[in-house]
Amino acid sequence: MQLDAIDWRILAALQHNGRLSNQDLADQVALSPSACLRRVRMLEESGLIRGYRAELDAARLGFELEAMVQVSLDRSRDDWHDSFLQQVQAFDEVAAAYIVAGPCNYMLHVRCANLAAFSAFVVDKLNKLPGMRDICSYIVMQTIKNQLGVLPLADKATRGGVS
Repeated sequence: MQLDAIDWRILAALQHNGRLSNQDLADQVALSPSACLRRVRMLEESGLIRGYRAELDAARLGFELEAMVQVSLDRSRDDWHDSFLQQVQAFDEVAAAYIVAGPCNYMLHVRCANLAAFSAFVVDKLNKLPGMRDICSYIVMQTIKNQLGVLPLADKATRGGVS
């Protein structure tokens, strides 16, 4: 799908405020409301816009502990990877999970109510997974930037970009 500068401006505007009315979005990107709505629907149908959601304040909602957890598994088991993927999907504490290159196999972004809940998660759930070899946790002390889910579209939105 070829995107023009207007498409990039629509994407940039919506990723910063997914609650924009169609009229406000159309005004921002200099389109008529009907043309803007057609473009937004095309971007949604193509899968470039995957959804809309509210950004919640985790700490104010009682999830005060955030951690990055490195996990290494014993790869001598035939199903080590598939088994781990299936298990980690069931853990509500895991906000995001990544397969990584480096000294570990996976990196988990974990959210818990407090240190006791995090400890219970690591000891009672994560550590008991088959093939668990090593767990290394990094407690987040302070978030200084969080732009997960926000792509750097400024350049493409001003000059247009290639898909």
